[in-house]
Amino acid sequence: MTPRRYFAVSRELRYSILFAVPLLLLYEGLSAALSGSAYSGIRNGADVLLKTMFVSLGGRTGLTVFGVLLLGAAVVVVWRDHRRRGGRLAGGVFGVMLVESVIYAAILGHVVAQLTAWLLTGRLAILAQRGGVEALPLGTQLVVSLGAGIYEELLFRVLLVSGIAALGLALGWRKPIAIGVGVVMSALIFSAFHYVGPMGDTLTLPSFTFRAVAGLLLSGLYVARGLGITAWTHALYDVGLALVGAG
Repeated sequence: MTPRRYFAVSRELRYSILFAVPLLLLYEGLSAALSGSAYSGIRNGADVLLKTMFVSLGGRTGLTVFGVLLLGAAVVVVWRDHRRRGGRLAGGVFGVMLVESVIYAAILGHVVAQLTAWLLTGRLAILAQRGGVEALPLGTQLVVSLGAGIYEELLFRVLLVSGIAALGLALGWRKPIAIGVGVVMSALIFSAFHYVGPMGDTLTLPSFTFRAVAGLLLSGLYVARGLGITAWTHALYDVGLALVGAG
């Protein structure tokens, strides 16, 4: 498979979603193992936000409905995309997607820091900040990091970027403008989200700018490469921060 063909194939919905599913299952399984519950305990904030409405409406039943809807939607999208495109899935593509995600995760922090320092005219030293998460045990930090990869990407990229872009198209905007507004708005909301709640960070210009730039890059990656690679890139980056902080 040529590089051009790989980049086209790996962006297909069936590959992208199937690549993201193990991350979802890994996070949910480890979270339940740590807390003994599918909802309580320390979990990623985007996870809690997405599930709260279902839990408030139906308790454990609502949580089950959320899981069924999420996995059911994934199955339907993958099945429809597979039927439309035909042909067998190439298992080796997933391995290359993982390597691609590792590379992006390894350089993400450096690129974001350089862009942030440039935006702030180099006056301030920029470091990635993890707020109250840093005070948690390493195992919990790692699980929350996995949750950031899957649930923050579902919330801020799949729902917000796609939703805002779809609204813009419905209003008659040109496609590049609609996508651009979705990318920028989701990045700002993504950054602000990190200062909400008991585990939120202290709001400062450097940290907000750092996270907004990270949000722009992740949103751009989502538009270019799809959910799966973006989710694993985010998760692996956060896992790396946790491991470096514990070292």
